[in-house]
Amino acid sequence: MAKVFQKGTTYFAPKGSYYEGNVKIDGDFVVPARTHFWGRLVVSGSLELGSRSSVALDVICGSAIIGSQSRIKGPIIATGDVTVLDHATVHSIQAGGKVILRPDVRVGDVTSSDTIIVHGRIKSGKLIGKNMKVLGN
Repeated sequence: MAKVFQKGTTYFAPKGSYYEGNVKIDGDFVVPARTHFWGRLVVSGSLELGSRSSVALDVICGSAIIGSQSRIKGPIIATGDVTVLDHATVHSIQAGGKVILRPDVRVGDVTSSDTIIVHGRIKSGKLIGKNMKVLGN
């Protein structure tokens, strides 16, 4: 089980770490590539999940950037914006802000209180938002 380092209100996971249980961070959380969470991840602020990382259960956060080729097996529930980068797989997204989906994202249903922006081709369930923008393919 890895430690977490803190600088001000931002927390950092060390490179190549994994976390067995649920993780709760009171602040912002920056996670490097290839970090694995085998439980639930709760972050009161913003989450930056590095590429090729994984979360076994749900992610609850203020806002999130999900790195390319990451895998989240549970829903992402965010009060703010969610960006999912190329080739990531996410169970579903419920966001209070904008949702940006990059090319080749696989996601279940997406609900946003704001705009959903889709870049290129994705595989998804229902997309429900105030506005929809599809850019390129």
